[in-house]
Amino acid sequence: MKSTNMFLSLVALMLFFFATACTTEAQNDKKTTTTKTEVAKIEIIQFHSEHRCMTCNKIEELTRETLKSYTSIPFSLVNVDDKKNEKKAEQFEASGTSLFLYNPKTGKKKDLTDVAFMNARDVAFMNARDKDKFIEMLKKEIELFLKS
Repeated sequence: MKSTNMFLSLVALMLFFFATACTTEAQNDKKTTTTKTEVAKIEIIQFHSEHRCMTCNKIEELTRETLKSYTSIPFSLVNVDDKKNEKKAEQFEASGTSLFLYNPKTGKKKDLTDVAFMNARDVAFMNARDKDKFIEMLKKEIELFLKS
């Protein structure tokens, strides 16, 4: 009985942290990191809400670090709470933090939100060795997307 109560308490605590994770103070939007001289074959778009959590910020940081190897791939941050981004958010069905690979020419998109959160969460909470795991995952996804 005691272990069941402890387990339920742990689950409730984890749910609480998950539910409140994205309520930290907002950061200023950073615009596209590369300039487009021609229509890119691929873009990376991270949607976010006004208030961003540590993991959301870590996804941005690790994505930018990964893109140092892909200087021709533009990266955009899109605040879904800003009315001017409403149409784009609807196009991607984004209502909060999400990460997409997108081909503007064909309209093809790939949602990487789940894997981005799974791999960035541990880095955000002081498990730095998972940084390489996130970068490898994103590079693999970029390469697969470019080939398709």
